[in-house]
Amino acid sequence: MEIKEMNFDELEQRRAELAAEVESADMERLSAIDAELDAIQARKAELKSEAEERAKAIEEVLKAPEPTPIIDERNNETMETRNTKEYIDAYAEYIKTGNDKECRALLTENVSGKVPVPEFVDEIVRTAWENDDILSRVRKTYFRGNLKVAFEASASGAYAHTEGTTAVTEESLTLGIVTMVPKNIKKWITISDEAVAMGGEAFLRYVYDELTYQIIKKLKELVIADIAGLSTSGTSAPIAPQVTASAVSIDLVAQGLAQLSDEARNPVAIMNRQTWGAIKAAQASAYYGYDPFEGIPVLFTTALPAFSAASANAIFMIVGDLDGVQVNYPEGDGVVIKWDDLSLAEADMVKVVGRQYAAHGVTANGRFCNIKKVNPTT
Repeated sequence: MEIKEMNFDELEQRRAELAAEVESADMERLSAIDAELDAIQARKAELKSEAEERAKAIEEVLKAPEPTPIIDERNNETMETRNTKEYIDAYAEYIKTGNDKECRALLTENVSGKVPVPEFVDEIVRTAWENDDILSRVRKTYFRGNLKVAFEASASGAYAHTEGTTAVTEESLTLGIVTMVPKNIKKWITISDEAVAMGGEAFLRYVYDELTYQIIKKLKELVIADIAGLSTSGTSAPIAPQVTASAVSIDLVAQGLAQLSDEARNPVAIMNRQTWGAIKAAQASAYYGYDPFEGIPVLFTTALPAFSAASANAIFMIVGDLDGVQVNYPEGDGVVIKWDDLSLAEADMVKVVGRQYAAHGVTANGRFCNIKKVNPTT
């Protein structure tokens, strides 16, 4: 490598090599060494100058005043328009008729694609997500189409290596792939012509509140099924250990926590509310001031059976970190509303269908432990 291409460490290494060569060199070689040492010194000075210039440039950037934010008046106007009664009424009519002409006429900028929903509709969906203890803890992404997520199925550990000893062996790493295929999660309700006549914000709140709640409830059930369906071994999909229980005991959560990997940093316990009651009863009957839930959040769901009602080999509790679950929204996390005023016209009823396009799955190993009911041994 030429001197002009070397970095500082390489220059120092080359200077040390030349110093070791001086003692045995003849006059001709000494002259060449002197010339190379001069070139090394010049290159080091050049590198120092470049470093000082970079540091000066960075300091100037850090000391520069904050740029004045540019306010997009058109966007602000659009947001204000979305909150007006006129736009809300127009959007309600758009839901009913499929004609968005009036909505677009009220907007103060050209909008391509779907017309924006009123702000309070965004808040309905966002609030429903944030208020759900389980889905608010999963990871959300917005990649279009099918999504493939790699996970670490197994890996060997690191080594402590002493210089000069035999080189350590290469890491043994096995990766698996989770393929997330989106599906439509749908819920439909029927409403009377009288309810349709409400119009405006009252109508939109009635429809979006109900459909959003039901869709999120279904998505939560699907996520719970993903976790409960994990195998205890294999490399083609994430795995989860299992703990078996023939009776409710106050150490079930502790047993589940003991099975989690180091990466499960924010564990929770997920169970039916009746199972929680049975554990609290066991705690009370033991007359022991011990927290059976180990201080971690307890999340309730009817997607898991109560221990008392669970059949043999059924998963009745999950302990784990919900960051190991991913939900992908190829079309965004809003709820799409479809209107059908013909199918049930003879009964003066209207069918309203809500749809959310989403993929879901467990994308990490060792983040969950499933607790399974087994029959008592005799």
